[in-house]
Amino acid sequence: MSVRDGSQTTLGRAALDRVLPLHLVLSAEGEILQVGPTLAKVTADAPLLGQAFFDRFELRRPTGLGSVAKILASPARTLRLRLNGPSPIVFTGLAAPLDDGCALVVLSFGIGVVDVLQKHDLTSTDFAPTDLTIEMLYLREAQTAALEEWRKLSERLAGARDAAEERAFTDTLTGLGNRRAVDALASKLVAAGEPFALVLIDLDYFKEVNDSLGHVAGDAVLKVVAEVLREETRRTDMVGRVGGDEFLVLMAGVAETGLARDISGRILARLDRDIPVPGGLARVSASIGITATSHYCQPDFTTMMQDADQALYRSKAGGRGQYSVGRPAGPVARTAAPGER
Repeated sequence: MSVRDGSQTTLGRAALDRVLPLHLVLSAEGEILQVGPTLAKVTADAPLLGQAFFDRFELRRPTGLGSVAKILASPARTLRLRLNGPSPIVFTGLAAPLDDGCALVVLSFGIGVVDVLQKHDLTSTDFAPTDLTIEMLYLREAQTAALEEWRKLSERLAGARDAAEERAFTDTLTGLGNRRAVDALASKLVAAGEPFALVLIDLDYFKEVNDSLGHVAGDAVLKVVAEVLREETRRTDMVGRVGGDEFLVLMAGVAETGLARDISGRILARLDRDIPVPGGLARVSASIGITATSHYCQPDFTTMMQDADQALYRSKAGGRGQYSVGRPAGPVARTAAPGER
């Protein structure tokens, strides 16, 4: 095959496929005689070989050229073609005359190359080494790799952030929420106008455990108490350690104190026993103060904490190992009934 330009330069089929993988050879009548390997790949669902060029391609620019001879005679430097069929593709092309009136049409995907690459899974082997599409492929691969690394980094950062936030809201000894977590939830509930009950718990005789058995034993007691609170409260309740031996339960959706009193009674009963700890047995009990949003015209967490705290100390003054209910108009103490101790 030779190009007609005043000289005779012969180019074999294999070389043409290598140098111009997106090419067509047309007869003078417009029959497609040869198809480059990459073009054959993207038109595999409707092969071009042997087809009429003007049936398979719509010449959009320049217009009015209905024969191979007119295309070759056109002063236009480039062609704009649309492949008809099940997978339409718009090409940019250039035509050159060959021997015996045939024509070589060299095509390019142009700005649609990215869509074609993705749809037909083309790689660098489908293009001539000098084709700028190769550079685009490298950039695409680099972009894909960079985006994947960015995704992984983002996931690691998000995981680290979540872990840091969890640590910031968690008591390291017991695994319960800390004061910050309790305050955050309480603020959210108050702002949303949602009802809740508040159970404030302070251990009795805890100082004696630390003094007689040591702080390791004291830590063991706190862990046991934390486990009791987890088991006796609902899964939706917030259980927190808000001081050295002080715990708090926020019961969202509970406007009255009835459920809080029931849970408090069970907690008191569970803690009325010897607790095995390093160095011996520890004996503690708990004093509890309870309040709920139904006692307040405009619930305020700080005020509720103060009222629960006053109720708690009424429990201590009343003999410990019991709960009391606090109200803004004056706390109403109730000593734990038999069976609740």
